[in-house]
Order: sequence, then structure tokens, then C-alpha cells
Amino acid sequence: MARSPLLSVEGLSLAFGSFSAVRDLSFDIARGETVALVGESGSGKSATALAILRLIEREGGRIAGGSVRLHGTPSLDLAALSDRQMQAVRGNRVSMIFQEPMTALNPVMPLGEQVAEVLRLHQGLSREQARIAACAAFDRVKIPDPERRLDQFPHELSGGLRQRVMIAMALACRPDVLIADEPTTALDVTTQAEILALIRDLQQEIGMAVLFITHDMGVVAQIADRVVVLCRGDKVEEGPVADVFLRPVAPYTQGLMAATPKLGSGAPKPPMTVGDPVLEVENLSVRFPVKRGLGRQGHLDYHAVNGVSLALGRGETLGLVGESGCGKSTLARAVLRLIEPAGGRVSLQGREITRLEAAELRPLRAEAQMVFQDPFASLNPRMPVRELITEPADIQSPLRKADRQALAEELLRKVGLEPEAAERFPHQFSGGQRQRLCIARALSVRPALIVADEAVSALDVSVARQVTDLMARLQVEEGVSFLFISHDIAVVERVSHRVAVMWAGQIVETGPTEAVLHDPRHPYTRRLLAAVPVPDPSRRGGHRGGGESLARPSLLLPAGQAPERAEMVEVGLGHFVARSDALREILDRAGFSTAEGADRPLHESRPLLVEDL
Repeated sequence: MARSPLLSVEGLSLAFGSFSAVRDLSFDIARGETVALVGESGSGKSATALAILRLIEREGGRIAGGSVRLHGTPSLDLAALSDRQMQAVRGNRVSMIFQEPMTALNPVMPLGEQVAEVLRLHQGLSREQARIAACAAFDRVKIPDPERRLDQFPHELSGGLRQRVMIAMALACRPDVLIADEPTTALDVTTQAEILALIRDLQQEIGMAVLFITHDMGVVAQIADRVVVLCRGDKVEEGPVADVFLRPVAPYTQGLMAATPKLGSGAPKPPMTVGDPVLEVENLSVRFPVKRGLGRQGHLDYHAVNGVSLALGRGETLGLVGESGCGKSTLARAVLRLIEPAGGRVSLQGREITRLEAAELRPLRAEAQMVFQDPFASLNPRMPVRELITEPADIQSPLRKADRQALAEELLRKVGLEPEAAERFPHQFSGGQRQRLCIARALSVRPALIVADEAVSALDVSVARQVTDLMARLQVEEGVSFLFISHDIAVVERVSHRVAVMWAGQIVETGPTEAVLHDPRHPYTRRLLAAVPVPDPSRRGGHRGGGESLARPSLLLPAGQAPERAEMVEVGLGHFVARSDALREILDRAGFSTAEGADRPLHESRPLLVEDL
């Protein structure tokens, strides 16, 4: 028996000026139901969410037709309400979790005050009552030490905790409808799993309807009851989640499913590496000083990277995975000398760069380039593409105008864009096209190494597939090596020859992709893989491998002290694992002592044989 709808969107059309963003969209959400709104960037998902809350006018858009009816007491047509009338609805009967909490939260207001403000406005609580209720809201979303967090500011929390604050704020007034707009896109898989479980538990407790907007089909399979698929502003398919995944009707939906990365789809064949490694990192450490109080005793060091060693061959891709705050991005920047390491050495193309002066390092910058997560933030909005993508080459060796134009056209063809795009500006491109421009810019100096730091995490699945396919083609044609950093483990499997798993500033497992992802030995690797959402509704709630909980070691220590470094042991051909409590008995039985091999290079360690197990 069909449940009566709590929110009904009927014939909704949205426009930005003369551009029609959404056309004749209709769907219902019942109490306790989760409807996923999916589609590529620009399909109208976020515009629909903004229209429901009547925030679209603040973004320069308008509701061109249709209705948004919120059933209940009283029943309201949100599309017909004034802004003053909507103030009683927003945050009260309908709430929203935004994609990026750092920009949605007020940076100069304590977190507790931001939640209390909602409670005072909609429930008429006193300042003291609102603070108590805000603390209870923090506790409900499992924020540790909630009373202390009330007086903290957004920048003092991790990404996962900031998202929990957003959820606490959205649910403070127990809304009828929750709109979640890409709430887990920028989170690692373990934090994502925690946030999804939290939303699901609170939905059952409150009985609210949830509109979940995402481009991650694995998340859709795990949380949605029904799916609405948008393509360029039009609804092309709607149905129960199992039907849409198993029997997609629309060609666009079929393409979306085909582009979705699936863990277990296989890794690329190992490259035929010849000669010395392109990149060698030995015992690299990065620490940041933290001052507390007066005097020397108040000095602490935060050890973001602790004794990391790795190597990368020519034409090889090494995937680096781990949760937020584990040190991945810090390691990437230290490798390129964008931040200074505290110890260890980095060799690029056989030459140590750790101790080079800025003038000596500058010509070597051509050997290693970086592609950042947000292409719009990393491209100068005032420069035409012709100058943007050829700037690194011009810095290394000044180019004549005709040569620069020719190089720009060659680079655009190489990344699958038309040469005519050379005269356009970054804002005139889609997110996927802008990321192609960043890759073209990196290729302008013919680097031996490209570090891709979450280069596809903000892109929808089909565009991300296009970008990773482009990287694979360029690797074959140019012989480029990639250090590929991502929290999407299915994408990492698809592009990486080897994988390194990072936790608490150290590499805890590394080896061939198939070995690490399908025969994980370290408890943290198993926990990471257990959290990966599977794009199959029939496996909802299922987990791969174990999900052991681990006590994270403290990385904030008095100056002069350092965390204990993990001992790496070879458990298979090229497959190394940090000693842990879970492995200790096996390793000791196999004849490995704590001291044995502590200072020995990884390739000299004795493999852990099958008979040892």
C-alpha cells in the first residue's frame, strides 16, 4: 500500500535568466522514506533542493512554474510563500545539510551558538535552554565531548565532525523533511559510513522524509528507497532503487550505471618499468609546531607524516588511500617541496631534492607537477586558457607568442578539448573540463611525475571516468608516473598498479593493488574496505572483510618526541604490512622478532610464507 506523501513536487520548472535549468519535474516523498536525486553536474539536482527551500532566488534563479507542497498541519505550497513566511519553515519543518560545512558554518561564531540560534528562533527557548538543547543535539549525533565542542569554532574540527555539527543543526527542530545535498562527497569512506548510518538512525527516530542528492551510486544503493534520475534538467527515470539498479530503462541511466566504479572490477596490468625509480621517498617526516601556554614546556609538535618510505617507477600509478587527517595531502606536498619536511629524503629522477635551495629546485619543478582537487580554485579566473595551460612551460623557458599558441592547441587536443577553447576563461567550462585543463597545464612541461590529490573526488561518476581514462591514456603515450590520492577506493583500484594505505601519518600496508584490496592484512585496511559502499541494493548493509576498531595513536607530542614507527614485514611478493596486534602472533610464530629487520630495506625482508600461516 502506497504511503501518503509528505512532500510533493509537481511540474516544477526553474530558470536562471533565460536559461531553463529544470523542466516539469514531479516526485513525492513519504514520511520515513529516502528518495535519491541523482545525475551529472548541471542536471538540476542542487537547483531543485534550493527551490524547495526557496533559496534559489538568492542564487539568481527563479521558480518558473509548478508547486512544492509540504503536507501536514498546515499544508503549504512553498513555491507561493513569501520570504518572511519561509523563515518559519526553513530549519524548522524543512532542513538542509549542505555539501561543504566549512562554507555553510559561520567561521566567527561558536558552534554551540549557531545551533542554539535555530532553537531560539523556532522553539522560543531562552539562551540557557537553547545551549542545553544544543549540547543534547551534539550528543545525539555522537560528537565526542559535546559540552566542550559548544565553544569551539568550525576550523577547530575535522571535516567529519563539522558535518556532524551541520546534521545536528539541521535536525535540532526535528524537521518533517531533510534535504541532504552531497553531504558525504568530500569525506573518506570510514567517515562517510558513519555519517550515513547516523542519518539513517535519526531518520528512524524522528520519522522524517529524506531527499538525498548525490553522484555516488554506491551511497544511493545503500540508503535510498526510490531513485529519481535527472539529465540536463529533465527527469528521465524514476523507480524503486532495486529496479533502477538492476533494470535501468533510460539510456542515460544505463550509462550512469556503467560508469560507476565497482570494487573488484580489476586493476591495470603492471607496467614494464625500466631503469631507476622516478620518485624515491625514504623515512620522510613532517611535523607542525603547536604552541600552548608560555615557555618551552608549552611547545608541542603535531606529527602529520612519520617515517614514510615509498618508490614509484616510470609509467606506474601508486594509489594512496586513507581517512581524512591521515597525512596523505601533507605527504604529497612534502614530496614536491611545497612544504618543508622535518626529516628524510626525496629523490626525483635520481637526484635528491630535499636540501636544494629554491633557485636550484626551480628547474626541477618541471619534472613533477600537481593536479589539485578543486580545479576552479587552482586556475586563475582572469587568465585565458591559452595562457593558463602554457604558463608552467613559459616560466621554465620563455616562449614566443606563436609557439605558446601552438603549445596550447596541442595540449588541448591531448586532453580531449577543442583548440578553439584556448581563448575562453575557466568559468566557461564544466567541472570535468576544468580538471582536463589542470592536467593539460601539468603536461605543458612534460613531467615525469604528476601528483593527483583527490583530482576526481568532486566530479560525478561519468565525468570522473572520463578523467581517469584520460590519465591512463596519457600514461601510455607519455610514460608519466602518477601518485594518485583518493578516498574513493573503487577508483583507486581501477587506475593504480600498486596501493599504499596510510593511517596516523604512516604507511601501514602497501603492495600490488589486487593483493592489498583483495587480501588485506592490516586491521585498518580491512576496516577501510568494510566501509566502502557497494553499488548493489541487494547487498545493502553487507560488509567486505573485517571492521576492527583501532585506537589512533596520539600525533601531538612534546617537542623532541616522535611517535613510534611501524615495522614493515613482507607477507607476499611486494606486499608489506606494518606489524600490529592482529599480526603479532602470526609474525612471531613465523620467526620475526620486533628487532629483526627494523633497519633493513623492505626489499631485503623475508616474505611471510603460506606455511607460516
